[in-house]
Amino acid sequence: MKEFDLIARIQSRAAHRDDVILGIGDDAAVLQVPPAMQLVVATDTLNAGVHFPPETAAADVGWKALAVNLSDLAAMGAEPAWCTLSLSLPDSDETWLDGFLDGFLALASQHRIALVGGDTTRGPLSISVTVHGFVEPGRALRRDAARIGDDVWVSGCLGDAAAALEQWRADADGDALLRIRLDRPTPRVALGQALVGIAHACIDLSDGLLADLGHVCRTSGAGADVDLDSLPASDALQAFASGQARRLLQVAGGDDYELCFTAPSERLDEVQRAADSAGVPVSWVGRITANPGVHVFDADAIEWLPPRKGYEHFG
Repeated sequence: MKEFDLIARIQSRAAHRDDVILGIGDDAAVLQVPPAMQLVVATDTLNAGVHFPPETAAADVGWKALAVNLSDLAAMGAEPAWCTLSLSLPDSDETWLDGFLDGFLALASQHRIALVGGDTTRGPLSISVTVHGFVEPGRALRRDAARIGDDVWVSGCLGDAAAALEQWRADADGDALLRIRLDRPTPRVALGQALVGIAHACIDLSDGLLADLGHVCRTSGAGADVDLDSLPASDALQAFASGQARRLLQVAGGDDYELCFTAPSERLDEVQRAADSAGVPVSWVGRITANPGVHVFDADAIEWLPPRKGYEHFG
């Protein structure tokens, strides 16, 4: 395909929303933000061999490219609305593009998010997505709002995606349940919205619990104590790794795309109701303290010092 044929192929499959005044096909999109709402914008880029194995199915690449961005909106408590897509492709492979759109647009449909524009170019396989969402003024969940004494919570399970990556690197037969968590993370959009007005601070877990919770602590001027034995682990992860190896995957593995949030201890029942309404399990894993940094303790209250705290993009 030539470039404009490729764009037309994408345009023909993109859904529409009434608040999209002008979408794909012009120099820019024209969009209508609802009255009395604030716009929340996030961007993430995925590169082959860095953010996903090169042989990953095109549909899974499409799903993940949108999912990791929706996870950022979830962490802000925002309602998804629109997205743009920038594709760098080694060649104009129609079959690959159709597969990519299958995954991308399937997830977009789940969250009523409209693809409204973007760019295409020739180059190494790279996907950049920008998402836009809405939140009521002053109601966005932020990293810098944790308070000393808050409980620390996480959604879902931790370490599955990192375990799948280890299996892939070892060229071993991987567990399908772990691999789906790497290829098709679930953005916790409903949970993020349900936590607005309950949680103080929130962040999505992309680089690992210790690294990302560390961002919350630094921007909030606080610290955190994490209870190792409270970290949620799936049956598949427990079958794959145990002891310190499993703990390291859970606290520093990355690619979970779960939510980590803080909330006052007296609002525990509200946290649980919010989680139930979103259909997402949540686990208490620690507490915000006045002691700077994130500190991890075992059942004997002995601090554990892991060899790394998370994924380093330029490490």
